[in-house]
Amino acid sequence: MKPSYVRLVENIAIPKMALVRQSFAAIDAPSPDRAVHDAMAGAACVTETIRPGMSVALTVGSRGLAALPELVRAVVAELKARGAVPFIVPAMGSHGGATAEGQTKVLAHLGVTEASAGCPIRSSMETVEVGRLDNGMSVRIDRLAYEADGIVLFNRIKPHSAFRAPNESGLVKMLSIGLGKQSGADNCHAWGFDYVGRFIVEMARVKLATCRVLFGIATIENAYDRLSQVVVLPTEGMVEREREHLAVAMANMPRLPLGPLDQPLASGPLDVLIVDYVGKEFSGSGMDPNINGRPSTRAISGGPSVSRIVVLDVTDKSAGNANGVARADVITERLFNRFDRESVYTNSLTSGVLIAASLPMAMPDDKTAIQAAVKTCESHRPDAITMMRIPNTLHLEYLYASEALLPELASRPGIDIIGEPHAMAFDGNGRLLDAWPH
Repeated sequence: MKPSYVRLVENIAIPKMALVRQSFAAIDAPSPDRAVHDAMAGAACVTETIRPGMSVALTVGSRGLAALPELVRAVVAELKARGAVPFIVPAMGSHGGATAEGQTKVLAHLGVTEASAGCPIRSSMETVEVGRLDNGMSVRIDRLAYEADGIVLFNRIKPHSAFRAPNESGLVKMLSIGLGKQSGADNCHAWGFDYVGRFIVEMARVKLATCRVLFGIATIENAYDRLSQVVVLPTEGMVEREREHLAVAMANMPRLPLGPLDQPLASGPLDVLIVDYVGKEFSGSGMDPNINGRPSTRAISGGPSVSRIVVLDVTDKSAGNANGVARADVITERLFNRFDRESVYTNSLTSGVLIAASLPMAMPDDKTAIQAAVKTCESHRPDAITMMRIPNTLHLEYLYASEALLPELASRPGIDIIGEPHAMAFDGNGRLLDAWPH
């Protein structure tokens, strides 16, 4: 039996929606194997630092990079071809419940195992102190990586979802926070996100000076969540060179079709945004505030102004870590029941962003959640609700848009409206039936 408050929304009309396809300018890399081989073969720092027989700790984080298992396997193969003995170190701060076993499981959820990678995975939460910042803050690094003959950083360069700075997500943050494990991540976040951009650089410089970091391998993705480029950065000048690639990554981001086309972030009002899934493979925040305009911190701004956001579920790969779903206004009971407080609270207590551990109003099913958002979106034109539905905040090639948006979208470059608008379809349990194109 549904709760009695459902009666307050059950007669709310949901706008008809049409499928829309966006086209983004994009460059695709060759196969992951080829991209990694070409990048490493052309980098002097690889030849100069790898010695036969040396143990090499390769960092792999908790984000769902495009072609992640294939890229990791390719890097491992290239290291082995040069005589190194690589092993993987999970470099993900406090993720995975801040346990060694949990971090190995996070990698497995992302498709990275010892069998897929072709080398051992050595996971530990033990760290060693390698220095202190001028403010006395401890700089720590994974003990297994520290004791290896060399460290190779591997990560994606991408705009961060919680702060703006010259260096955001990438090799620098991987070195400072990811390899710092829970204790290092805790220190880096201690003063709040207004300082994270500063601390990741200061901590990275300490580690570059005191630890055996050989070089970094970074990926850049295009707007279709596909591999665009693999670059190798030497330790000397790594901090500065990463900044150049961050600008490219920002320009490559997908976006909602709102606001000026010459801006990297969407802008302008939207009554309702429906997000099918949040997940750590889409964004560290579950859903990227660069896309939906709903940050969890004051250290980031920009994006559209959305009156109501509905989130329907969390991905299986996230294993209940729906961190950041608090930035929605309405969720489903299905998502509420999958919310894992152990992993979410660990993330939030480490980052200091307690609001990210909150839960919005939970309605019984997809239909009533959407109706609740439509009812309360404060539209001045209830007969012309502007509403979009997306699968997640990373994959934005296809979306659904309400009738009220179609005239404007029809004249927007790069937009193809596929078919006529139709009523959203639900099964007998109130779950959305409209599927996404493959």
